[in-house]
Amino acid sequence: MSNTITTQELARCLGRSDLTLLDVRPLSAYNGWCLENEPRGGHIPGARSLPLDWTRYMDWVEVLEEKDITPDRPVVVYGYGEEEGAGMADKLKRLGYSEVRVYGAFTNEWAANSDRPLERLPRFRHLVWPGWVKELAEGGRPQHYDNDRFVICHSHYDYIEDYRRGHIPGAVPVNTNSLESPDTWNRRTPAEVKETLEDLGIRHDTTVVLYGRFSSPVYDQNPFPGKSAGHLGALRCAAIMLWAGVEDVRILNGGITSWEHAGYEITEEPASPSPAGDFGLKIPGHPEYMVDLPEAHKLLNSGDGELVSIRSWEEFIGERSGYHYIEKKGRIPGALFGNCGSDAYHMENYRNFDHTMREYPEVARTWEEGGITPDKHIAFYCGTGWRGSEAFLNAWLMGWPRVSVYDGGWYEWCSDPSNPIEKGIPKQARTRTG
Repeated sequence: MSNTITTQELARCLGRSDLTLLDVRPLSAYNGWCLENEPRGGHIPGARSLPLDWTRYMDWVEVLEEKDITPDRPVVVYGYGEEEGAGMADKLKRLGYSEVRVYGAFTNEWAANSDRPLERLPRFRHLVWPGWVKELAEGGRPQHYDNDRFVICHSHYDYIEDYRRGHIPGAVPVNTNSLESPDTWNRRTPAEVKETLEDLGIRHDTTVVLYGRFSSPVYDQNPFPGKSAGHLGALRCAAIMLWAGVEDVRILNGGITSWEHAGYEITEEPASPSPAGDFGLKIPGHPEYMVDLPEAHKLLNSGDGELVSIRSWEEFIGERSGYHYIEKKGRIPGALFGNCGSDAYHMENYRNFDHTMREYPEVARTWEEGGITPDKHIAFYCGTGWRGSEAFLNAWLMGWPRVSVYDGGWYEWCSDPSNPIEKGIPKQARTRTG
């Protein structure tokens, strides 16, 4: 039998730094979705997310260390019911966690009582899960969908074979090159973006679901590693669509990997988009979501904003450029370090091992340690915009009020010899993680 804790006892424990509170429900429930008809969505303040479903993978034990969930502190586990929490508690005890208690009244006593605090990702509706997409694709009306027009997009980087390998039934392919120029890697002109979106059947008021496939790109062995980083490309497409003015952009959390993990079928049957007559809005609808070189200079000197480098540490200190087609190494002087992960095609510090987005309080805490805070205008950049777009979407989903992508990034900056470049370890590397 589990060692349990009551609602009143748990309420008294909130805020204790010597206690770990663990939410083992699906990540979507943690973010705010009501997956079991609970009266309110979200998680108990201070809870960490570690879905019970992850324990079917060998990598899950490493997550405990990543999240600093150690056996020397007591742990309280909760799920939708006591059985779910007890399942995780049993696994933790086998790993040497001696003080584990189970809270089994989350649905009936905590979520049901509006006086009990809950927190959630402010724009959680835009980060969807496989079951939501499946219901939509089959003609249903999933939660928080109030539209009669949608398009599901399978993103790829000039690699239609990735789509032909298998995609969500009904999804249409979108080439990242149709939204960004392969000459500059910046977003295309408003007229070009308009034409692409209309060809895909997308108006400003269309619900668009974006996803891609992550196929473990290896930089040193592949001249075009971006072809294997399709979900990263999907997030780049999402940022450009938001800039264009698409009002309801949804991201399938984890990409097609999460769809396949859910046990849903993929198809090789191609789907053809039905072109939209007119986008219906002047592009860009949200010009503030992208900044270019002049604005980047202004931000560096403003005292009210930051450029944030979403590159690897080796790129940041100038040991490598990160790209086969960029020779110059170094960083933009004054930029903060936002640490993507290992290289230009991986985002380990922003993703869980299953490629879903890390729990948002974890990302926000890391950013705060590095001076990246929502009271400033934050512009994320990388080499050409993909990684910067993923970080931008993290902040956008959190509801940060002034966030942008510096679209030109390192490629544009280092191509102009008048722009200064720094190398080496900065005197104040305010963010150094991973």
